[in-house]
Amino acid sequence: MRDKQTKPGGDLSGRTAIVTGASRGIGFATAQALASAGANVVLTSRSQESADAAAGRIVAPGGTVVGFAAHAADEDQARRCIMATIERFGSLDILVNNAGTNPAYGPVIEQDRARFVKTMDVNLWAPILWTKIAVAASMADSGGVVINTSSIGGFAQSPGIGMYNLSKAALIYLTKQLAIELAPAVRVNSVAPGVVRTKLAEALWAEHEAEVAASTPSGRIGEPEDVAAAIAFLASDAASWITGETMVIDGGQRLGDVRNFQMMNTAHAENL
Repeated sequence: MRDKQTKPGGDLSGRTAIVTGASRGIGFATAQALASAGANVVLTSRSQESADAAAGRIVAPGGTVVGFAAHAADEDQARRCIMATIERFGSLDILVNNAGTNPAYGPVIEQDRARFVKTMDVNLWAPILWTKIAVAASMADSGGVVINTSSIGGFAQSPGIGMYNLSKAALIYLTKQLAIELAPAVRVNSVAPGVVRTKLAEALWAEHEAEVAASTPSGRIGEPEDVAAAIAFLASDAASWITGETMVIDGGQRLGDVRNFQMMNTAHAENL
């Protein structure tokens, strides 16, 4: 493995990153966070037009940002993106497997094979695919960091999104498995966002944001930038001794409804 100069804090200058599914939401915010830290960033979207448009909105003080059309689950497109990245920048140091989908709403046993395949192809197979190609093409020799975007849904059961949660639970397991298999050359971690203001999660907050915010210990739903900051940290040398972990970024949502504790505290105070 090639030795690389350790950089202080969150400095990513001289590093090159690919972020899949980065035309909006967490992916776009992550591309911006990595670019702000000095990295070259290749962001992907299904169409070249949307990829270029997203790249054009990124402020990159030290590196270069380019868009690349690639469907996350398409092996040929993934390979072309990774090889083009290495050809242009010399290496691939950071891979963020962010692309995700949720076409299957309702009880798991009511889903058909087509929705199962689409969910698993994008949410689980794509991270395996992109990581496999990235390691063979660059990271096995030069080292690197892989970060997967999972979800707090991977830790618990939820009505209506069981298939999505199933894929994210598997992604959390995959993160640990790859961390073992690719050590020590490649660190592999994941992030598990809670309810974040994205298009994908819109059904979870758009019609009742105030209620979701009130139930969350931090007092608000998440923003894509909250998750992006964690990803940028995991990509940096500041996280050089972290691998195989899943970082929860949910404002405390996994702790439960904070209003229950507030009511108990109020009742206790009234009885004193």
